[in-house]
Amino acid sequence: MSLGVKIILSVISSVILILMIGCGVVCGVHNKCVRQEAGIKAQYKDNQNKYDNHFKKLKELVQVPEMYVEDLKKVWDGVMRGRYGKDGSRATWQWLKEHNPTLDTSMYKKIQNVIEAGRVDFENHQRMLLDKKRLYEDTYLKTFPTGAIASILGFPKMDLTVMDIVTSVETENVFKTKKSDPIKLK
Repeated sequence: MSLGVKIILSVISSVILILMIGCGVVCGVHNKCVRQEAGIKAQYKDNQNKYDNHFKKLKELVQVPEMYVEDLKKVWDGVMRGRYGKDGSRATWQWLKEHNPTLDTSMYKKIQNVIEAGRVDFENHQRMLLDKKRLYEDTYLKTFPTGAIASILGFPKMDLTVMDIVTSVETENVFKTKKSDPIKLK
């Protein structure tokens, strides 16, 4: 083989190798963008699931004290009628040591625990969503060369503002006005 043919084959091989590497890089960027967008969507759906589950659990749990109070009223009424008769006690003086039914406050503590645990769990999932968005939007899509390749490929393909965290009107107002008042407990 002549020197000219060897040079031409080397150049062609180099070009093919560069094209293969470039194609691999482009495919890698594409696949990573797809995975990251899928992860953001999945995290957003998981946040919705967490939020929904928390409030369903809470709504079901707060019904228990209401049922308990109703049952306690029935028991109390039965105890009083059994003790004093249909019309109640007519004694002028009554020296009794009574043991009356009491309302169990542990249910309220359980409700408080469910509220707190649910909020903490939801907050952690919100942070995970923020981290995934930050890694994708502010790091991966804005670095070179991946950001440039992703932009050429049309990424992001989803509206990332839709996949935002859940907040409250109070929080939005505080951040708009830059003023926060103390919480009033009474």
